[in-house]
Amino acid sequence: MKNIRSYNIEDIKKILEGLGEKPNKSKLIYYWLWKKNVSSFDEMINLPENIIEHLKANYTLNKVIIHSQQKSSDGTIKYALKLYDGNIVEGVLIPTETRMTACISSQVGCSLSCKFCATGKMERVRNLDYWEIYDQVCIIKEQALLHYNKDLTNIVYMGMGEPLLNYDNVLKSTQMCISNDGLGLSHNRITVSTAGIAKMIKKLADDDVKFNLAVSLHAANDEKRSRMMPINESNSLQVLEEALLYFCNKTEEKVMLEYIVFDNFNDNPKDAEELSSFSQRVPSKINLIEYNSIGDSEFINSREERLQIFKDILYKNKCTVMTRRSRGKDIDAACGQLANK
Repeated sequence: MKNIRSYNIEDIKKILEGLGEKPNKSKLIYYWLWKKNVSSFDEMINLPENIIEHLKANYTLNKVIIHSQQKSSDGTIKYALKLYDGNIVEGVLIPTETRMTACISSQVGCSLSCKFCATGKMERVRNLDYWEIYDQVCIIKEQALLHYNKDLTNIVYMGMGEPLLNYDNVLKSTQMCISNDGLGLSHNRITVSTAGIAKMIKKLADDDVKFNLAVSLHAANDEKRSRMMPINESNSLQVLEEALLYFCNKTEEKVMLEYIVFDNFNDNPKDAEELSSFSQRVPSKINLIEYNSIGDSEFINSREERLQIFKDILYKNKCTVMTRRSRGKDIDAACGQLANK
């Protein structure tokens, strides 16, 4: 059976016309599918029974469900989410005093093999469909209300997979999260993070996307970045910089440069100067991230005294800098740790 959520509203009108029904009921079906995110056709309580029975007999919803969950001592909750085909992805609810953030996945596994990332050690099995990405958000939104009595405020595409290698589905999912037919979130509350697929960054600009863009940089030096991130071999810093400048100039928005600070690898004064220079050339903010161990990595987190010297150089060079403290480390829910544990 076909997934009804792969149909747009015009397709649903045609289904109804084939049943001899008025096409305006398509808006009701669309409302139940997306705004209410129902788990079964029987929940569409104000539709005629013949329509319900036809949908049940010919279509499926292929819902994502919670397989298991773990709660951190800091309140972060990690969810193993089961897809219709039995594959598992992970999503995370990150609560703070001012935000309720859903960290969601875009692929089952990943093909980029970044050395500091647990997901990078997995094979890429498949892309997620846009309704599967949307389901993750809806599930974590429900969980935020259940556990904290607070609504979801932010979405970050920083879970498993590389979002820009699942371009169409990621864009469709963000559009549904922003649309009043879906969750109605502000586009400023959505951030998509990429390892730096240059041609797709340019495509984002051409498609006039409405969300924030973050780039996993982690070194402003080709030799060091290639050592950590094989994608840099085909998307060098020069190529990436050109793509980011294209994006920033066309969208008139800054990007976020994510930088995990590794001890005695990318945290020395020269690294700070290189990062400052890159940030000054590309309209951006810098987000310094502590490293979260994945067990067998060659990297360790930067020491506080080295990190402070690093930050002082960035401040001296007039960079806009934030420091992200990890959440959920005790349940392997922090940045870079998602791997179906």
